[in-house]
Amino acid sequence: FCWVMLFLQLLSKLLCSSPLSLSLGSRLRQEDFPPRIVEHPSDVIVSKGEPTTLNCKAEGRPTPTIEWYKDGERVETDKDDPRSHRMLLPSGSLFFLRIVHGRRSKPDEGSYVCVARNYLGEAVSRNASLEVACE
Repeated sequence: FCWVMLFLQLLSKLLCSSPLSLSLGSRLRQEDFPPRIVEHPSDVIVSKGEPTTLNCKAEGRPTPTIEWYKDGERVETDKDDPRSHRMLLPSGSLFFLRIVHGRRSKPDEGSYVCVARNYLGEAVSRNASLEVACE
């Protein structure tokens, strides 16, 4: 019982001795929170050579970064490779200038997820399939 009282006294001294501006500032500041997906990508069927977009939006504080994965492998966008036909839009969506599908080039067809991350954690979207329409 004695150590509990001592602990409570110590705790009250610590709480009461903090500057008022600090305690008010921390209460008024919006707290950080982990990412969550607010718009998941949807399945899409698109013709070879046509543009398309896989949507993904996430919220979190601080604002999460978004990466895309196709069949478990990270998708390279124009920021990684200026010759890429894929762009990561400011919203987090993945834009394809044209769908690539052929023997010589790596096909875009597959299962995609977006991953939103900040220092508090990560959120993974539902899977979305991108299929190339038969010609």
